[in-house]
Amino acid sequence: MTHFQKLRAVSISKWVSSNFAESHFKLLKTSPLLLIGSPHIAQSSRLYRTKRAVQTEKYEYSDDQSVSENVAQISSSTRKEAQDALVEYFYSTRSIQFLDAENMGRNSPNFLEKLLKRVRNKAGAERSITRFLRYHPINEFEPFFESLGLKPSEYVPLLRRDFMFLSDDHLLLDNYSILCNYGFNRNNIGKIYKEATEVFGYDCGILLSKLQAYEQLGLSQPSIINFVVSSPNLLIGDVNVDFVKVLETLKSLGFETSWIEGNLLEKNCYNWRRMLGILCLFSKIGCSNEQLAGLISQHPDILFEGSGQKTYSLIGFLVKFGSSSNQICSMFLQFPQILVGQFVLNMSKCFLFFNEIEMEITEIGKIVSSHPLLLGSCSLKKTNSLLANLNVGKKRLCRYIKENPQEMKNWVWGTRVKPLPNSGEELMSQMQKNKFLLDLGFVQDSKEMKAAVKVFRGKGGELQERFDCLVKAGLDQNDVREMIKGSPQILNQTKNVIEMKIDFLLNETGYPLSSLVTFPSYLAYTVERVKLRFSMYNWLVDHGTAEPRLALSTIVACSDKTFIKQFVDHHPTGSQVWQELKKKIYSN
Repeated sequence: MTHFQKLRAVSISKWVSSNFAESHFKLLKTSPLLLIGSPHIAQSSRLYRTKRAVQTEKYEYSDDQSVSENVAQISSSTRKEAQDALVEYFYSTRSIQFLDAENMGRNSPNFLEKLLKRVRNKAGAERSITRFLRYHPINEFEPFFESLGLKPSEYVPLLRRDFMFLSDDHLLLDNYSILCNYGFNRNNIGKIYKEATEVFGYDCGILLSKLQAYEQLGLSQPSIINFVVSSPNLLIGDVNVDFVKVLETLKSLGFETSWIEGNLLEKNCYNWRRMLGILCLFSKIGCSNEQLAGLISQHPDILFEGSGQKTYSLIGFLVKFGSSSNQICSMFLQFPQILVGQFVLNMSKCFLFFNEIEMEITEIGKIVSSHPLLLGSCSLKKTNSLLANLNVGKKRLCRYIKENPQEMKNWVWGTRVKPLPNSGEELMSQMQKNKFLLDLGFVQDSKEMKAAVKVFRGKGGELQERFDCLVKAGLDQNDVREMIKGSPQILNQTKNVIEMKIDFLLNETGYPLSSLVTFPSYLAYTVERVKLRFSMYNWLVDHGTAEPRLALSTIVACSDKTFIKQFVDHHPTGSQVWQELKKKIYSN
């Protein structure tokens, strides 16, 4: 006896009890019944049963939502019994066609586990579930959608509040049947429903006419099925013009329909308009049909990965950094054996690396334009790791890359990075620092000299330039020497910063240049700090709560907390003015 005959024999034997269950439900359909998995129906009510019935069915199933039995470990025999019970229910009780009923019962594992949570006597799962379903109608759309390949997280938002039985939505079933009869795999129909739900609301004959319209283009039924599964939107509206143009263009380049199908992934949804745009773009940048055919043949992902989105991103990136059409075309014709998505990722990581080592944007543009294949092929290590392994600073690394860009191939993941050869710059810089300090009057190898050397940042050759900047501002050389001995950190400022701070001192605060001799540390504070302190101090002087012409160090050197306590809080609205000035100065 075949499986179908056995199932049919069981169905006849249970016909009476099944019909009684349906009749019983119809009498009580106005009551808020408990529905498995249906969040829109009240779940606290129970069907009225006699005391005898309760005793007979004791512990076979539970109406209590708090049942928390662990069903993660379900034996294969229990699962098989539960599936048989579901198939029987869908086919015999709900009159769903056998193939559909079997697909729903055997391909909805999440729904099945939810149902088994409600059943206590799992040793006789088939009998228990049959009894449970007799008194507890279920939302049939849940196992239906799951059997079509959708996850609960995907189909729950698609559930309708007004439908519980599949027979309530005849258009859904009609269009579903058309797709099944046409040859679509039931596991793929869920994706079509998710991406193009309106297809399942078509009136009689519309869906089939759309499928036949693609047949008239010369496509076979298997090809149409493959294209629709990968692009469900093809069934919405008229024949997709962009899709047709892409097929025509690819065929003109020598590609067969079967090749196109072979590069489509069922899990993806394709944007044929974007793909058509990519094909047109390659023609605009100078690729001949022969070159384009060779490129797509070797690298189909350039067209199919993300429907060409990665390729668009790559071309846009290159254009932004000044690459010409000829350069872009040449790059693609030499494209390495790497996926375009990985190529784009590598290039973006290289750009971030250049940014993190503080390379000038113009220099980045030159490297991107002249070495795109190199950047797209290198999966660089992280910046901090490279700086440590190369034993180099950011400035020297920038210079080294500009002079030896091909060396970046040796800095990728999985390779051992060796330190850069000693350039002698550090030794030269150290000698310059020592000579500069000795000329200022420091004693060789003294504690003061060692401390000053540790404080200085930058190259030794820059120290003399900064010293001369202070002298040119009008300070005496001897005074500058004493200033540096007392506060060597003032030479950590660049020449431009030193000039800007002196200009602010003379023209904004009104203090004389000689005030730097007594308080050289002024040059070590940020411009924002000095602006805030003097803006607040001048406001307090104007409002009579601070003495004028206080020492420069008194205004600048103390902490914010001390400054607020000694000056700002002396005026009732001082705190408000302080916050407003702070926000204005630091935002600029």
